[in-house]
Amino acid sequence: MEDTNHRRRRGLRLPRQALATVPTTTLLLLLISLTALTMPAAAEALRKHRDEGDASGGGGSGCDNNAGKQSSPVWVFGDSYADTGNLGDLGRELTRVWYDPYGVTFPGRPTGRFSDGRVLTDFIASAMGVPTPVAYKLRRGAARGLMARGMNFAVGGAGVLDTGYFQRNIGAQIDLFQAHHPPPTRGCDAGIAVVVVAGNDYSYAAEKDNSTSAAIAYIPAVVRQLWEQLRRLRDEVGMRKVVVTNLHPMGCTPLFTRALNYTACDPLANAGAAQHNAALQSVLAALDPANRTFLLLDLNTPFAAFVEDARAAAAERFAEPRRPCCESFSADGHCGQQDESGRRQYTLCDDPSKHFYWDDVHPTQAGWAAVARTFRPKIHEFLLST
Repeated sequence: MEDTNHRRRRGLRLPRQALATVPTTTLLLLLISLTALTMPAAAEALRKHRDEGDASGGGGSGCDNNAGKQSSPVWVFGDSYADTGNLGDLGRELTRVWYDPYGVTFPGRPTGRFSDGRVLTDFIASAMGVPTPVAYKLRRGAARGLMARGMNFAVGGAGVLDTGYFQRNIGAQIDLFQAHHPPPTRGCDAGIAVVVVAGNDYSYAAEKDNSTSAAIAYIPAVVRQLWEQLRRLRDEVGMRKVVVTNLHPMGCTPLFTRALNYTACDPLANAGAAQHNAALQSVLAALDPANRTFLLLDLNTPFAAFVEDARAAAAERFAEPRRPCCESFSADGHCGQQDESGRRQYTLCDDPSKHFYWDDVHPTQAGWAAVARTFRPKIHEFLLST
C-alpha cells in the first residue's frame, strides 16, 4: 500500500481544507456510477472445485484427488498491508522497510514488512492453516515444498490502477502469476486468492490534483477495475475462493490524527473510505450473488473499534490506539528517517504491543493480531463453504 519514498501512501490522501466542500454534482455522479456497478455480471463460470490443491508443487497445473492431504495454495495480491518482502532494497530513504527499526518485534530484524513484525498476510495465512506464502522476490531462496503452498505478489505502493509509485498494480501482479502458473486442468482449481488493495489509488489521485473531489470522483474507476480483476481471478485464473479486503478508516491513521494531537479521527477522510466500501460491496453482490466464491474481509469495523472505542482498545491493551510507536520528528518525516550524520529523526516507543499503529499508516504486529481475531472465524466458515 505504501511507501517507496518519503511521501505518505495508503490511499485517500485527502487535503483537509477540501474535505468539507465536495461538490454536490460530484456526489450525484458517484451515486450514478455506483448504481451502474450493480448491473448483472457476466454469467458465472463456476467450476466443480476440489477441496485440495496440487500437492506436486505445480501451482495449479494439476490436482490431487486424495482429500485431506493438503489445502489449496494461497496466492496474495496487493500493497504494503500484504507485502512480506517484495519491495526491493533501494536504500533507507526509498525503501526504509529493509532498515531498523522495522522488524524489531519479529523476527528481530527488517524483512521488508511494513511493521515491527508480522503483517496482514501472515495472519490470514495462519487463519487458513497454511504457512505464510513466499514473497515472489524471495522465491529463489525458498524450499520447493513451501513454494507449492502459494506465493505473495503484493508490493508496497501498488494500487488497482497505476499509482505513480512504479510498482506492479493488481492486474500486473495477476499477469505475473499467470506467467509462472499454467491454468488448472479441468476439474481442478488454482487455489485461494487474497486481494489487499485500494488505498494508494486515492492517494495518487488526491496528490496529483490536490483535490478531495478528484479522489472521491476516482472511486468508480478504481472499483470498476477491481471488479474486472476479481472476475478475472475467478473466471480466467480459476481461483476456488477469493478473499478481498475493504478499506480501513483512513481518518484514523496517524497520518490524519497527528494534526489532532492523536485525540480523534478525521471523520471526513473516513467518509471517503466508507464510499469506497459501499461500492465494493455492490460489486461483490453483482459478481457473486450466492456468496460462494468471494469473501469481503472487513477491516474497517475492527480498525474503527480499536482506535475509536476506548473499551475495545483497553481490552487489547492498546494504551496508545492512535499515536504510532515509531513517530517522526516532523509531519513530513517518516519512521526510520536519519539525518546526514546518521542521527535518528524519529522516536520509538518502549513497547509496540501497546500501540495499534506502528508508523503513520501501518499497524503494529499486535494491531494486526487483534484485527485477525475478529476475522478468523469468518475465514474458517468461508473455506468450509461450498
